[in-house]
This record gives sequence, C-alpha cells and structure tokens, in this order.
Amino acid sequence: MTDSFVIIGDGIAGSSAAETLREEAPDADITVITDEGETLYNRILIKEFAKGKLPEAPIFIHDEEWYEERDIELSLNTLVKEIDTDGHELVTHDDSVIEYDKLLVATGGTPTQLPVDNSDAEGIHHFWTFQDARNIKESAEDADDAVIVGAGLLGIDLAAICGAQGVEAKYLMRGQAWWRYALSEEGAEVMHNAMRDVGVEPVFDSGVDHFETDDDGRVEAAVDPNGDRYDCDWAGVAIGLDFNTEVLQGTGVEEDDGVVVDQYMRTNVDDVFAAGDLTRFYDTILGEYAQNGSWGSAKEQGSIAAKNMVDPESAEFRWVSSYSITHFDFPFLSFGHPTIGDDEVEKKYSDTEYRRLALKDGKIVGGVLIGDLAPQSAYKRLMKEERVVGDQKETLMQKKFDPDELAASTEQ
Repeated sequence: MTDSFVIIGDGIAGSSAAETLREEAPDADITVITDEGETLYNRILIKEFAKGKLPEAPIFIHDEEWYEERDIELSLNTLVKEIDTDGHELVTHDDSVIEYDKLLVATGGTPTQLPVDNSDAEGIHHFWTFQDARNIKESAEDADDAVIVGAGLLGIDLAAICGAQGVEAKYLMRGQAWWRYALSEEGAEVMHNAMRDVGVEPVFDSGVDHFETDDDGRVEAAVDPNGDRYDCDWAGVAIGLDFNTEVLQGTGVEEDDGVVVDQYMRTNVDDVFAAGDLTRFYDTILGEYAQNGSWGSAKEQGSIAAKNMVDPESAEFRWVSSYSITHFDFPFLSFGHPTIGDDEVEKKYSDTEYRRLALKDGKIVGGVLIGDLAPQSAYKRLMKEERVVGDQKETLMQKKFDPDELAASTEQ
C-alpha cells in the first residue's frame, strides 16, 4: 500500500518536510494544507521588502508549480478544524475528510496581542506574514512618527523599517536594555546607538499602558505606565507568539508552552509529529527541552521529522541555531540559547564590536556576536561538542579567538 503523509502548515518547516518526504518516499501520497493564500515565502526577506529595499518577486521561494512538479498536493486557504488521531483522519473547514498514515503539524504561531485598551486599533501592526509586511510598508511610507513595542529580535526589525523609511520612532522597552535577557546594558548600548543613528530613540523602563485613538478608531498615541504620551501615525508590536495549537485540542498531544516532541520530532501520540516554531523539543546538546524560532532550526526540524516519518528513529535533531541582523553598519548574530545558562563571559572591543557567551555547567549554550562574526563557527562547534570551557574565559574572549589555544577540557 502507498503511504499517505499529511502536513499542516506550509512555512519553512512544513515545506522542508514535504521536500524531504518526496526524496525519501518517491511513491508516497503527500498533502500540504495551509490556511494562508500564498505559497512558501522567505520570512527573513519580508523585512527588506517592508524597508523598501526589495520588490515582492524575490521573496517567494516556491510557486504552485514547485508542488505540482513533485506531485505534492497543495491546499491553500484551507483550515483544519478537527483531527481524529484514532481514525487517522482530519476534517477541514469545508467538511472535507483527509486520511493519513503519518501527520506533521507545523502550524507555527500568531503574534501575541498586547493586553491593553485599543491594542486592536487600526494602524497597530504585528510583523509575521507577508501581508503584515505589506501593511507595515504602506503605513510607514505615509508616516512621520511611530511607536515600537517589544525589545527583542522581531521588534528591532520594526525599528529598522522606521529608520529605512525615514520615520522617527520611539522604541518603548521594559528595563534598561534591548534584549535584556541576552545582553548586558553595555552590549545593548551598541544596538541603542545604532537605533539612534537611524532616528529611533529607545525609551527605557517603559512599555504601553494603553493606546489612544482618533474618532475613526485609528491609533494616534501610546501612553506608557509612567503616564508619558507618544504620538504615532502607526505602531508596531512584537512581544512574542501564541502557538497555533487549537487544532490539537482533544487529540491528547502533550503541550507545555508548545507541542512537546522528542529528538525525532515525535509527539506522544502515535503517528503525529510536529516541527517549527510551535515545538518544545528535546535538545540533545543541552540534555533538556528547549525552544527555538529561527528559520534554520525550523527547516532542519521539518527535514528530520520527515525522515523519521518514513524510517522511525533514523535521524536526530541536533542543531545549533543562529539568527542574524543586517540592519546597521555592523553585523549582529546570535546563536544557540543566549538567554539561558548559569554563567557568562562578555567583552566590548569597540563602539561597534561586542561579544557575549552564555554558559551552563561550563559549556557554551549560546552567544551574541556584534561587529565581528568570525568566531561564530568555532563557538558553535564547541557548543555542539559539549566541551567544558568555562574555566578559560580569557581565552574565549581573545579578539582573534583560536579554539586550538584552549586547554584540554576536564569534564565537570
């Protein structure tokens, strides 16, 4: 009998899984279902489109012909409303029933809405889909002032869009530093100065108490918890994701701030796998469960899930993720899990060059590099090797870091 594989979600995780399934199972039936109306596009490049740096065409990765050529059934604008894991079938919004032998859930997430008054007003944008990018680009092109909320890797994209479009913006942050869980105030100041250079002013110990709107219901100001008011023609909010797991209700699939999967991308329910942003996966490097929303991680998870759907336990997910920012005159890269650990080491080399490593049990678990990205491969290799290096911080922070200069590690 021909195997039947169904994938819910056509982001990079779902698409990567479909491609790998076709390679691993040439005769299988493969179906990809997505509630979006567009085929796979590059979520990394949509920020450049919103900045006015790219036209739409290069952003799409696959067109419908790509699926046809690989004999993959693609269902756009299709919402799965129910999954029967005992019967190995699912039901779509139009009551169509689709059977499967193995199912992959790669539905990602939806941006979290601020729990404040008027947070759904016209002119308040989240930044996740291509359509979000179009809406933001349109607002930014006609704006003088904006407010950005969310001091993390997605929020800074909104700030950079303001800078590129000539919009003066206030970047409202809780605490005294951008991405304060991964950077010290000294390291974050490199980013703060870069923001100021493009017309985006960080506002510390701030946030949003409520938004004010005009008579037409459009945002016109943000008021922070201190009572300070910031005029804006539009606002961008990036405070995290709510995972799209509604379809799994009643299936028995375990969730813990995401869908729990093992190193093979299997859930606790037979023949149900998950990949991408919504997973809490077993990280074989850390030896514990973790999460990661990077593009590369999602792509690899999709491929690993597919291999194990065809041949159980044939491939483990073992990955050191990375995320880069190219908005400013210097590069920025984070890798691994820079917000965790029980120890750290950092050094600032110049106004635009900084480095920090997060350590746990003496091993590198993540890091941030600003200005000079040359050491990234060595640091990532040490992390993947689980090498104990926490007692050699001075060597780790050498400007021209050479891993061969590290003493042989002694396991702790």
